[in-house]
Amino acid sequence: QVQLVESGGGLVQAGGSLRLSCAASGSAFRINAMGWYRQAPGKQRELVAHITSATGSTTYADSVKGRFTISRDNAKNTVYLQMNSLKPEDTAVYYCNADARLLLPSGSRNYWGQGTQVTVSS
Repeated sequence: QVQLVESGGGLVQAGGSLRLSCAASGSAFRINAMGWYRQAPGKQRELVAHITSATGSTTYADSVKGRFTISRDNAKNTVYLQMNSLKPEDTAVYYCNADARLLLPSGSRNYWGQGTQVTVSS
């Protein structure tokens, strides 16, 4: 089992910044990739950003390109999302996601954090 713990959400004014963190914990696992998704009221969950462990290759939603930056610390099994120039439309619950390989027993699983609320006021 892999557990994801998120932090860094909160209230911020438009134009402000927040930094989200997500740490993966457990035993006998390796992270393939981690990412951030968000879900606003009445909308479907959408990918925000994604990063691979091996190469650091990143993917961003068009709506956040140039404003958000995803990074990772493989030694800490932690992924970060630096959010700058926040807009009211960024308001959502942000969820951490990890694609992990379990070593004992062998297998691959997808894990989700509990979500953290980000609210951007106008």
